[in-house]
Amino acid sequence: MVISSSSFTHWFVLLVMASGIRLSKCTNFTIINYCKETIWPGITAGKNFTGGGFALKPTQSANFTAPSGWSGRIWARTGCNFDKNENGTCQTGGCGSTLKCTEPGKPPASIAEFTLGDTDYYDVSLVDGFNLPIVVKPVSGKGNCQPAGCDSDLRSSCPPELTIKTNDKIMACQSACNAFKTDEYCCKGAFSTPIACVPTNYSRIFKTACPAAYSFAYDDPTSIITCSATDYIVTFCSSRNQTECTHHDKKLTCNGSNGGLKAISKMWKLWVMALPAAISLPVMF
Repeated sequence: MVISSSSFTHWFVLLVMASGIRLSKCTNFTIINYCKETIWPGITAGKNFTGGGFALKPTQSANFTAPSGWSGRIWARTGCNFDKNENGTCQTGGCGSTLKCTEPGKPPASIAEFTLGDTDYYDVSLVDGFNLPIVVKPVSGKGNCQPAGCDSDLRSSCPPELTIKTNDKIMACQSACNAFKTDEYCCKGAFSTPIACVPTNYSRIFKTACPAAYSFAYDDPTSIITCSATDYIVTFCSSRNQTECTHHDKKLTCNGSNGGLKAISKMWKLWVMALPAAISLPVMF
């Protein structure tokens, strides 16, 4: 998998830290769209590369399963237009010219990153910019298991020099690295070490709006969260304190407002399963 230079450093750390391999089961991911617009999730990567290849209308959800040892990314493509042959383009997060991704997401995009093992490592990265609020919530895991991500809409506070607009509408907020392409902002060259690469005024804007997300390559390592024996819910345009539900170990399980998790009783199952509208995806890695 090719990764942009601005995010390579902390992505490499994420891979190295997760040296264990979970042997007991695969991990289930539920993706939910709470945005007021249709999104086209991008998913990378795996031996059987699927790339997403589906749309989620507002309130729809989808599920896929990743095997032990999987390392990958999930993000949203927006403003896409595909023809009957599944060829087209997206305004943000594009990953090739087809419905299924053929390359990594194009910045700017808000990205959830995972490395699965005996202990999972996950984070939400804004190193390549921001296009939609995104939150990762673990389900019934062991360990720290805190939500990660950004539930603020950074587009509303994006500096004018970083904005990406379509018809005068702000579609995304670039990182300073992508906008100016200097070694200082991209943590390259003389700025390629943790001592030399420090927060800038631009990365501080990202961190203030989204304290539980990576804002630059050598951001606070607490932005990477660990959890074991868990499934994940990835939501777009939701709150970190919002209750979500998914199936975990053959039970319908929901996260609590305090970051813990609880199984709901049978009398509530039909109500919860009806919202949001769900689609099941035969996605195998």
